[in-house]
Amino acid sequence: MTLVVIGPVTRDLIVIGDEKSQRIGGATYFQSFVFEEFHNDYLAIVNCSDEKLVDEFPSSDKVKVIKKDDTHFFINNYPFEDDRDTREQFSNFANIPILPSDLDGILPSEIDGFVLNPLNRYDFPGETIEYLKSFDVPIFASVQGFLRLPDVQANENYTIKLSKFDELEDILSGVDVIFLDEKEKNIIGTEYDVGEMVITNGSHGSRILSDKEIKIDAVPCVNLVDTTGCGDTYMAAYVSQKLLFKPPEIAGNFASKIASEKIENYGPYNFKS
Repeated sequence: MTLVVIGPVTRDLIVIGDEKSQRIGGATYFQSFVFEEFHNDYLAIVNCSDEKLVDEFPSSDKVKVIKKDDTHFFINNYPFEDDRDTREQFSNFANIPILPSDLDGILPSEIDGFVLNPLNRYDFPGETIEYLKSFDVPIFASVQGFLRLPDVQANENYTIKLSKFDELEDILSGVDVIFLDEKEKNIIGTEYDVGEMVITNGSHGSRILSDKEIKIDAVPCVNLVDTTGCGDTYMAAYVSQKLLFKPPEIAGNFASKIASEKIENYGPYNFKS
């Protein structure tokens, strides 16, 4: 059975202090490297306009492209080189929704679960969420993208602001595990009909809310190199353990370890090291 990981692939500009670099990004991209190592039976489905972006994935034969007329673009600005918990984000807010008709015919016949990685509120309309729930398999969802709105500026890219919206409760209802950070948790609260809520807090670790609260310490990294995609890596590592029926504490500690290993290397998780 196949784990289906869905969400945009992006073109990113990373700014750390005075240094700039261009690269491929998006949660589904970063997570594919983790699943390549820890849950090899997966399929990544991405929405973008440039099909060549899938060449950057660890196994391009495990990626399907929903061709759209735009591609997400993000600027991740870390103004303080020694503080990677502080980040400013800008985006073009591509309006390229993934619709049930896009997924019909490309999903595998047997599915382990869905991992949903919206990067803005347009990516997964309510009708798509309901369609995926109809498969009656575990759903793991990142909350961040559902909260993102453009804070309009006088330039082509918009500052990202986060805001709760009325439909969020219906979207998340029945989802097995949701992932968010402490800032996002403060925006939406904790009263949702979900199996588990995994709340990350950068170098301060994470906590898991299920039938009780479980605190997970961050695993210190020896050499801080690249934090972009760290939360996505944590999420994928956590999901890989849940699919093995591991309890939340074991899954969280494993995810913290893998996220720390990713931080010590440039780019996505280096599964070959």
